[in-house]
Amino acid sequence: MLTLICRHFVRRASAYYALIAITLLVMVPTLSLVPPGEHLARISAKDFITVHTRNTPTTYYEGRHGPTGFEYELMHRFADYLGVSLNLDASHHPESVLPAVRENGDIGAAALPLLPGTPGIHYTRPIIQMQPLVVYRRGLNGIQAAGDLVGLELATLSEAGTGEALRDLQRQYPELSWKESHELEVAELLSRVEDGTLDAAVIFEHQFRLNRLFFPNVERGFTLGDPLSMAWALPSGRGLGLLEAANRFLRDLHESGTLDRLVSRYFGHDDYLEYVGTRTFLEHLDERLHRYTDLFKQSAKETGFDWQLLAAVGYQESHWDPEAVSPTGVRGLMMLTNPTASEMGISNRRDAAQSIDGGARYLRSIKDRLPDSITGDDRLYMAMASYNVGLGHLYDARKIAEMRGGDPDSWADVRVALPLLQQREWHSQTRHGYARGGEPVIYVRNIRRYYEMIQYVERSRQQFFQLEQTPVNEDPLLLFDLVPPLN
Repeated sequence: MLTLICRHFVRRASAYYALIAITLLVMVPTLSLVPPGEHLARISAKDFITVHTRNTPTTYYEGRHGPTGFEYELMHRFADYLGVSLNLDASHHPESVLPAVRENGDIGAAALPLLPGTPGIHYTRPIIQMQPLVVYRRGLNGIQAAGDLVGLELATLSEAGTGEALRDLQRQYPELSWKESHELEVAELLSRVEDGTLDAAVIFEHQFRLNRLFFPNVERGFTLGDPLSMAWALPSGRGLGLLEAANRFLRDLHESGTLDRLVSRYFGHDDYLEYVGTRTFLEHLDERLHRYTDLFKQSAKETGFDWQLLAAVGYQESHWDPEAVSPTGVRGLMMLTNPTASEMGISNRRDAAQSIDGGARYLRSIKDRLPDSITGDDRLYMAMASYNVGLGHLYDARKIAEMRGGDPDSWADVRVALPLLQQREWHSQTRHGYARGGEPVIYVRNIRRYYEMIQYVERSRQQFFQLEQTPVNEDPLLLFDLVPPLN
């Protein structure tokens, strides 16, 4: 309708009104000189939609149980909405996404900031807000305000949107300088802050929330400037059908509350790997573990694991809560996905007995699939790491360990290599790409701590039980070692 009105003005109005109409054509992105459904028709004809994205935790990556990521889920849902398959090109950095969209289509979905007026690009309606955030190396004092950034080794990603906030700040502080990288990703920036190569970096707040546990020496600083809007990018000049369909899809997600739930699932939980303190753990052990001890012992007999180790895995996964649901949708005491539950013959993931049985057998199957060259505790720790991150990423980490001159059969060397899967320099050389490689390292460390604590408590209980069984006529002082008096 708007297109027809503008054409009418061009034909019938004076030159002055024609100029106004042409201006409207430039300003309003819903106008086009090609058939409105051309782009959408091409996608329907080829039966798939190509999405240009990035291999990062906030966009797309191969997770513990297959492809995942906030924008991956959105794009997968959108492909289903259109009734076509999803074809991903995840080889991009922010700087390369828009050129690929202009040249090849169909959509760019890579934590892109909505920047009106970008040549050759139409943006969808906003998806979420992205707040630029300053992070800095722990130990640097006085990083409290924007002026404190002057003189620091500061960096951000090029074309990610965070540079705009720094350029705005530079008008107030002309001496401010920073570096922009078109090769690094967020995890690599944080790694450089962690190791002292950089003093500070500017990323988005939700990116820091997902990565903070892996970089304990990086502090959250302060927000910088106004939030930007994340949007999808589409090529202009190919009709407006796809843009209109995307906007309808995003509007429906928003109005139904689905978008808010997805944001909460991916960005609202950043404490999954936090180590629970001794007091909380002992409270849970006293209140919950006894309900499932027999189940852990039965599964231990069938799989050859120590029941206390299985209990430690269960605590890390769910805090022994059979109703638990993770941010990514896995559920139950041992946090099984639907595919894993199906593979293990589990019909009800919320049934504690089935969950423990399925989780124990799944861990056993992973351990059995590891190469025979991995032995002892190394084999156990790598099996637990694979339970968290997947066998494919573990094999990638073993490859990196070997490339670095380490032993791919040693957990000590693989443990160092796993976090490198977060860095483009390394994950680009692997089969399965990006992974939150710091996560399985923390995961295994936590389980080992819980395992030691369960063992300690169980030993203490057994000793106490033995004391209670001591005959009353036996001298209780004989139960203690005699300490001679000081001379």
